[in-house]
Amino acid sequence: AQDTVLHLAAQEGSVEDLELEDVLKAGYKGIKCVESGGPEPGVGCAGRGVITSINFLEENGAYDDVDYVSYDVLGDVVCGGFAMPIRE
Repeated sequence: AQDTVLHLAAQEGSVEDLELEDVLKAGYKGIKCVESGGPEPGVGCAGRGVITSINFLEENGAYDDVDYVSYDVLGDVVCGGFAMPIRE
């Protein structure tokens, strides 16, 4: 199983304590994968986890030298700001 950004950030104290290599895994033909994670069901805001993860990835160069970026996100989240960071 892959460690998530939010799980490791909780263990370390914050995302500032993580390195990109801690969460980014390379797979078939160099495809890079990161799992953002989220709160326990019914607790917290999943959108906040997405924002935190995307900001961490941007600040640490995860989007440098890639051809495509694809997001797989929940479609039934009640948090209104969930899709905003992806729209940018």
